[in-house]
Amino acid sequence: MNAPPAQATASAAFPTPADADFDRAQHTLATLQSLLARIVVGQDELVAQLVTAVFAGGHVLIEGLPGLGKTHLVKALAGALGLRWARVQCTPDLMPADVTGAEILLSAPGGASGFEFRRGPVFAELVLVDEVNRATPRTQAALLEAMQERQVTHAGVAHPLPSPFTVIATQNPIELEGTYPLPEAQLDRFMFKLLMPFPARDALRAVLEVSLDEEPADTVAPLTDAAGVQRIAALARQVLLAQRCKDAAVDLVVATQPVDAAAADDPRRHIRYGASPRALQSLVRAARVRALMAGRVHVDIDDLAAVAPPVLRHRVLLRLESELDGMSVDALLAEVLRAWRSRT
Repeated sequence: MNAPPAQATASAAFPTPADADFDRAQHTLATLQSLLARIVVGQDELVAQLVTAVFAGGHVLIEGLPGLGKTHLVKALAGALGLRWARVQCTPDLMPADVTGAEILLSAPGGASGFEFRRGPVFAELVLVDEVNRATPRTQAALLEAMQERQVTHAGVAHPLPSPFTVIATQNPIELEGTYPLPEAQLDRFMFKLLMPFPARDALRAVLEVSLDEEPADTVAPLTDAAGVQRIAALARQVLLAQRCKDAAVDLVVATQPVDAAAADDPRRHIRYGASPRALQSLVRAARVRALMAGRVHVDIDDLAAVAPPVLRHRVLLRLESELDGMSVDALLAEVLRAWRSRT
């Protein structure tokens, strides 16, 4: 395990963690990534970012076409981590109670009866919410409230959700009819927005070979369990963050704030709304996990740069005229990141 530089040690809020604990955590993370990359072929970067978010305690929104293996990936992830998982298929008639749970009337012998709260699928440790933008705003709000508060309140009684608890939601980028786009405030509840691209030709050949064999996601042996996930997440929170990296993270979020549209040489002229303070928290939490995955006990600028696109792409909104001119959020963020890297 690499030692932190003198600057990081001097500004550390935590003592340097035991190398043995960090080495075990790094080995588990590397093994997990390798396992998932063999099951969902051609999506190595998405796998790395998904693992990062899970151990950073964040929720993930994945945008991709149907049939690319999103359910397969979540099923394998749950199996490898020894977590209970559930799937919610969103439709316009899905009710909040179908997700969070509801009270049911129970009858007992002798005529006695009473109500009992029956927990919904959101009480799993890993929850896949398929096509979240097909659910109505009311159902979306119930789900996203549970994500934020990590509890479900019913009839005045709070029911805590398990720990760890991760929601992985998906949406189809090309279907608009019958969908309800997530509002900006609710998008901000997701730590990452990941894009699942269509596999390259070589990856498709590998997919064919895998699909002719047994379903590999059904035979994944657990590498750890819920308590192990929590232990690794706790170690990630001890990864050292030097003042230089703190300042760089703040500078990056500030660099996403809008400026006057007349500022011709500034890419921020395209921005209508910038990233929130929650994005800053997500940047740091994810960068710490990324550093741990790389075998370091200190965050580097490269860690911040690696997690910046999935942290920011759903939090930065373009001006309407820039969208009409063909500007994309990812292209804008590439410009912002280039300028930011030149200053750090």
